[in-house]
Amino acid sequence: MAKARTKKRTHLRAQNASAAAAKASAPSTSKTPKSMVIRVGGSQVGSSVSQLVKDVRTMLEPDTAVRLKERKSNRLRDYTAMTGPLGVTHLLLFSKSATGNTNLRMALTPRGPTLNFQVENYSLCRDVEKALKRPRGGGQDHKTPPLLVMNNFNSPNATEDSKVPKRLESLTTTMFQSLFPPINPQATPLTSIRRVMLLNREPSGEDDDSYVLNLRHYAITTKRTGVSKRIRRLDPKEVRTREKSGAAVPNLGKLEDAADYLLDPSAAGYTSASETELDTDAEVEIAESTTRKVLTKREMQRMKAGEQEKAQKKLNNGPGVEKRAVKLVELGPRLKLRLLKVEEGLCEGRVMWHDFINKSEEEARKLDKNWDKKKKLKEERKKQQRENIEKKKQEKAKAKAEGKEVADEEDEDDVDMDDDDWLSDDFGDEDNAEGDADDLSEDEDEDESMEE
Repeated sequence: MAKARTKKRTHLRAQNASAAAAKASAPSTSKTPKSMVIRVGGSQVGSSVSQLVKDVRTMLEPDTAVRLKERKSNRLRDYTAMTGPLGVTHLLLFSKSATGNTNLRMALTPRGPTLNFQVENYSLCRDVEKALKRPRGGGQDHKTPPLLVMNNFNSPNATEDSKVPKRLESLTTTMFQSLFPPINPQATPLTSIRRVMLLNREPSGEDDDSYVLNLRHYAITTKRTGVSKRIRRLDPKEVRTREKSGAAVPNLGKLEDAADYLLDPSAAGYTSASETELDTDAEVEIAESTTRKVLTKREMQRMKAGEQEKAQKKLNNGPGVEKRAVKLVELGPRLKLRLLKVEEGLCEGRVMWHDFINKSEEEARKLDKNWDKKKKLKEERKKQQRENIEKKKQEKAKAKAEGKEVADEEDEDDVDMDDDDWLSDDFGDEDNAEGDADDLSEDEDEDESMEE
């Protein structure tokens, strides 16, 4: 009898099948943070905010859902239900209020907290490209996460009693730091850092103590220094780059010698005033990316035989050091964010800090008491709902055992009764200051009525 053929190209091998199954069933140990940038309300936010959402997704690549499609009927629970299986750690919700304000909510899954920002000003990537003389294309820059640089986040004079308390500064710093994977300076190669995300906090004045952040997004470019543009154009690396971009190689057909091109009198020797790099940001010394030769078996034997010094010198012949000019080219988008309030949960919960409304200790205790009552009522309602569902299941099973026909009816008890959950399912207009003030005033009225 002929032997059955084992498919190896399209099927797992027998010896690796168990290992692959164990690997697939094992929980993910990756701690890389992932994010979802969501456009709340579908197309109701407008074309500009929709394009801003796409630009922010591009900025947060590669650990974000770039091709996420939102619907008008989507609720917050639709996204939070998928954060666990997909390993999503951050939710960025863009919405537009009835007054025309653009709002951003940054939530940490699964239990918060949530930072509510008002987008005062923003510029899209296409607007930034039009403003630049030489814009930079995407290329391979978005395959690695950007380098996060935060400035002036923690003020030295901040205390717990100030307008912006110290714990709020620490919380905001931690939220933005956890948005990207940590960087190990000893193990991370410099070639993987190609972009910079800059967050700068505006210094608060005497009259205005608000928490305002300016966001910028740049691409890192490097060029060799000490070499003129004419010589750099003949570099093989530069020639390959120009061939890809469509630029022409310098025409030397009319010259008798290459020295005529390099020592052009109009270029004042090797460089000219127009070829100097006065617009560079900084100069750094880096090691050249040269490859090392791997010793063969014969060379290893020679090293053992007595030629250790020669072989070790060849092995440890490190690359040279060259100077490079580092320059930042803005990619966009630009955002100016004003922190309005901080909530305890995931887009729901007690307000931990508010920019416009300050509560006394007595008012804060009343709100906490009211919040605890609402939380207990919600837990009791869910417990009763689960009991009703189990009771109906038992009744159906008993009826089937007796041979009776059971009609599938949908009762109110089988449906989730959390219709009055505040901010849990509704993507309404709750981010503006007027709406916050109305919500807090309604909470106070409820406290008085419940105490009576």
